[in-house]
Amino acid sequence: QVQLVESGGGLVQAGGSLRLSCAASTTIFSISTMGWYRQAPGKQRELVATITRDGNTKYADSVKGRFTISRDNAKKLVYLQMNSLKAEDTAVYYCNLAVMAREYWGQGTQVTVAS
Repeated sequence: QVQLVESGGGLVQAGGSLRLSCAASTTIFSISTMGWYRQAPGKQRELVATITRDGNTKYADSVKGRFTISRDNAKKLVYLQMNSLKAEDTAVYYCNLAVMAREYWGQGTQVTVAS
């Protein structure tokens, strides 16, 4: 059973920073691609960033240069450092683990950016 628990969300002023963390309770973490997705009210869930087992990263155009995804395989953690936050970054942020054609989701953490 894979469990993903996000933390670090909250309320921040525009231009501020937050760091999200996702703790995974699974032995397959190190071989998995980890990702962050977000869903704003009334919108579909969208990709924010992913990081492969080898550390290769991919970002949505809207967050490039502002967000950084990283992982610590020893601690089974994945992070999303969010800088220069904008009101349009407001959403519920979800952690995702993908491996062997399966994927798992966390419960989400709310990020609210006040303009």
